[in-house]
Amino acid sequence: QVQLVESGGDLVQPGGSLKLSCAASGFSLGNYGIGWFRQAPGKEREGVSCISGRDEEYYADSVKGRFTISRDNGRNLVSLQMDSLKPEDPAVYYCATEESPGDLLHYCSGGYRLTRAKVGSWGQGTQVTVTP
Repeated sequence: QVQLVESGGDLVQPGGSLKLSCAASGFSLGNYGIGWFRQAPGKEREGVSCISGRDEEYYADSVKGRFTISRDNGRNLVSLQMDSLKPEDPAVYYCATEESPGDLLHYCSGGYRLTRAKVGSWGQGTQVTVTP
């Protein structure tokens, strides 16, 4: 069974850092694109970052220069390093995989908005809170 499990969410002060992890089981993560999404109370879900199976990377303008996505195929894991966290960043962060290899290629290369991508499987989410 395909499963994704997020971890690493916490409460931090503005300007702090967190590293989120998305651990995959039931499939080889290295063959698939993975996206990070977030949803804050009262707001629509938005795409934050993604990395394709061919290692193209995408970052939303709101996080560009502050967040970094990376892949560790040997550990079947994708991480999202978040630095310089802002009051606008708190949300539940989710990872998701493309349904078939290559589905996220154009999204991760910047051709389409990641927010509108259709994905195959979601994790349960991890809470990120930024407060003084």
